[in-house]
Amino acid sequence: MEKQEKRPAISGATQKRVYLAGPFFKKEEIGWIAYAESVLAERGFAFFSPMRHPVEGEPGTPAWARRAFEMDRAEIDRADLVVALYSGSEGDTGTAWECGYAAARGKPVVLVHVRREGDSNLMMHCGASTNIFLDELREYDFETMPAFEFEGKMF
Repeated sequence: MEKQEKRPAISGATQKRVYLAGPFFKKEEIGWIAYAESVLAERGFAFFSPMRHPVEGEPGTPAWARRAFEMDRAEIDRADLVVALYSGSEGDTGTAWECGYAAARGKPVVLVHVRREGDSNLMMHCGASTNIFLDELREYDFETMPAFEFEGKMF
């Protein structure tokens, strides 16, 4: 990923509503989500994090799955943009779907690569509005939304 300039922090709250996409099945993934939630909260965003909104019903049943799907899709529709945590070839198919759906709805997708040495699927990084690393989330300019290309290993 090309480093074009130092990205200044935005002070004050924003009115943008964010859908936070990313897996939360493993301890490491939960840590990434928790970090992103704290950054978004510090920056004044209203955000929806599926990890914090359990779905009623028996997990794994068709009724439970349909409720989870409908809730997440409705929240993407309500959002102004999607911030998606992405781990390359280890990436989550649900997160990929959320990113594709958001892009098809004309919503910006900030693809946050959680590893600097990771790889990326071309459909993910080319479909996103920008590509940043997790440690850049705190200072990314969400007002001007500069676009950064992914320049690592691609598949």
